[in-house]
Order: sequence, then structure tokens, then C-alpha cells
Amino acid sequence: MSGRLESLRLTVPEHAAAAYEAALAAHCPSVARFVSGPGEVEIEGVRSAGGDGTGLALALALAAAASGVAVLPEHRPIPEGGWLARVRASFPEQRVGARFAIRGSHLSGRAPAGRIALILDAGMAFGSGEHGSTRGCLLALERLARPRPRPRRILDLGTGSGVLALAAARLWHRPVLAADNDPHAVRAARRNAAANGLGTRVRVIRADGWRSRAIGGSAPYDLVLANILARPLVAMAASLARNLAPGGRAVLAGLLARQAALVLTAHRRVGLVLEGRVAIDGWITLILRRPTCP
Repeated sequence: MSGRLESLRLTVPEHAAAAYEAALAAHCPSVARFVSGPGEVEIEGVRSAGGDGTGLALALALAAAASGVAVLPEHRPIPEGGWLARVRASFPEQRVGARFAIRGSHLSGRAPAGRIALILDAGMAFGSGEHGSTRGCLLALERLARPRPRPRRILDLGTGSGVLALAAARLWHRPVLAADNDPHAVRAARRNAAANGLGTRVRVIRADGWRSRAIGGSAPYDLVLANILARPLVAMAASLARNLAPGGRAVLAGLLARQAALVLTAHRRVGLVLEGRVAIDGWITLILRRPTCP
């Protein structure tokens, strides 16, 4: 992300928030949700100034069709420091499930006892833990942590802030390969890994999906985390199946409820089976497994 930034800000009813979050997330490296008023949510995306206008317009049109609410974002040039201050002010400690506490690096005081504390820089990378898809993935990890063989090879594809990679490393005390195609996200995830004392356990690389030699060379994986978007997940279904070890599991997220069937069908066609799902605020997380026998 360049030094010149612009904010895309809009206010929608709660029922339309998930659709518009997905629209902005497809074109903004960072998306945050703020309380606006009773029954209303303010969504703000930040991207490099002068980004793709045609693709954004199409994404917003799809969000309007899906939600029945037509809203256009307000575009404002902003300094990066102003954005960081706004996000930090709205980033309190978040407790997810029974195991996790996500804390901004700006918070003081002790983390809650009995929880795995994950420290994040409340900055420009998607995945602070507030978003329904991120929370769904953490709850899925919590389910998978129940007594069973520990995964040996773990991949977090599209790592963003690195929060899922950090959670997996803490849960299973195993090395995790975290990858993202956005250089800013890679830098942020590395900072977060270091802040959590996981700089050597979580390896963060810049890579473009399964085409990366670094990713393919470490396969097969016992656990793959992919909190991305529905379309790329469908496109990568065959690659995931090839690189998942027999008995291995995949946690897929970034899906609106209406997209879950499409993503699930694509993965069933390549031999994966549904093991569970988590639904939060209109977002669906799928837990899939590769059978041990054909």
C-alpha cells in the first residue's frame, strides 16, 4: 500500500453490513466496522488512492442486490496516522470462544487468565478478530483443538494480520507457514508474530496462492486455514485437495451465507467432506476434511 491513502466510508443497516464488508474487503487491504447508531453500522475501507473504480462499483452493485440496500461510499483522502488512531480507539480487547483473547498492542494491563492472548497491532491488515469470518475461524480452531492428533504441517493462506497463524501456533505448538500476496500484510503479520514471541515459529512469506514453490514444497498439509473470499476459494478447490494430507482438515472462511453452498459444492467435487460449520453475523466458516481412504 502506497503512502497516499483514501477512505471509503458508508453507513448501512445491520442486516446489510456483511454484504458491504465483503464488497469493500475485495478492494481494500483493510476494512473496519464501527458503531454508528441503533441498528446501523459504519463500514470503512482503506486503500491506496486511485484504486480500481470499475471493480469496486461492481462489488457495491452486488452488495446492493444481495442486501436490498443501495449505498455509495464517501471517498476521502486520509493520512495513515489518522486511520491508525481511529482504529486503535475502536479496538478493545475481544474474547472469542472459550480460548482466545485478542488484544491491541496499544492496550495495557494483563490479559485474562486461562485464555490464549494474541497481541495485534491495530493497523492496516485485515483480521483484527472483530470480523465475523475471523471469529468463525478462531471458533473452528477451538473445535479442532479437542483431543485428536496434532497437525504437523499448518498453512495459513491469505494470512492478513496473521491472527489465525498465531492462534494455530499457540494451540498446537507447531511451526506455521503464513502467506499473503499483499506486501503490507506480510510486514504486519511478521510484526505481530514477533510481538507474540512467535517470530521463529510462524514463518510469513509473500506468495500468490498455491502457485508458490514455497507453499507447494511444504505440502502435504495437515491443516490449511484460508480466510479469503468465495470466488478464489472455489478456484483453488482442486489445489487444496491435492495439497491436503489424507485425514487433513481445511478451515475456509470469508463467505457470506448465500455463498457457502457454492464453495462447499466445489470442494465436494474434489473429494473433501464437510465436518462442521460456524455462522456469525451473516458469515460462514466451513470445516472440511480429506478422507483417509478414496
